[in-house]
Amino acid sequence: MSWYEWREYVPVAERRRRAQQKLKKLKKKGQSVAPVTIEGRTIAKSFWGNSWCTNLERYSDYATRLPRGRTYVRNGSVVDLQIAKGEVLAFVSGSELYKIKIGIAPVKASHWKGICRDCAGTIDSLVELLQGRLAKGVMDRVCREGDGLFPSPTEIKLSCSCPDWADMCKHVAAALYGVGARLDERPQLLFVLRGVDESELLASAGQDIALNGAAPAAAKVLDDGDVGALFGLEMAEPADTDTPAAPKRPPRSKVSKELKPPKESKMSAKEGKTLAGKKTPVPKKINSPPATPSGPEQILPPIIVGKRKLLRVA
Repeated sequence: MSWYEWREYVPVAERRRRAQQKLKKLKKKGQSVAPVTIEGRTIAKSFWGNSWCTNLERYSDYATRLPRGRTYVRNGSVVDLQIAKGEVLAFVSGSELYKIKIGIAPVKASHWKGICRDCAGTIDSLVELLQGRLAKGVMDRVCREGDGLFPSPTEIKLSCSCPDWADMCKHVAAALYGVGARLDERPQLLFVLRGVDESELLASAGQDIALNGAAPAAAKVLDDGDVGALFGLEMAEPADTDTPAAPKRPPRSKVSKELKPPKESKMSAKEGKTLAGKKTPVPKKINSPPATPSGPEQILPPIIVGKRKLLRVA
């Protein structure tokens, strides 16, 4: 058959059967296979998947070939799709199983620095970034035509093993739409494809916050007195480790105070001479023992009457 003749039409079910037979051979050789499965007519549902497909459709160079590619990806003709740094490899089922290779140039360093600079301080969560749940202005900056994350036609090189003379055949278009569907599942593959690290957006935001953040004011720190006044607590005094605390003297016992003998009254020298000059009557001699200290029950010296001794109890 000539290259200029139309190939025989092959139904979709037959194309899938042929493709599956060839994929089984690839699996036996150890090659992993990741088909693109579309449910319904919507190719991409997430922010990144829709943005990828929108970027494709904004270029007039691809306008005539994209509709056939959408049909192919919807009916499951993209039986394998692999995304790596700077390239997309795919197998698309047509009249035969065709091999597609799409080269994607990395993001220019100046463009990537501009994105990081413009987004500094606005991206706090990598999860929110990958889910596309950031502010509209931030996402518009990341997706901006010309200096955003999405490639322009001059940054894309297309190759297919089919005999179609056009650079973008329907098989290549199906593979490109398959990338949008794959970004629904793994949005981080866009950053891998463009050769950039998405965490650098967070690092720029962290540096901006660290440089502009101020230390807390000293007036906002409560001391122990303020805490005690706030909660009604009596705060313990901090221990002084330099000077040892002097031991407290035990309280004096009341009993010892009661047993202490009374103080002797002092008399002047004149009173002593007066008393010495007077003659005091001498009482009858009574043999009595020395006085005993007073207590709760005091026994008085005995009285001798004749030959009998009488004891007195106070």
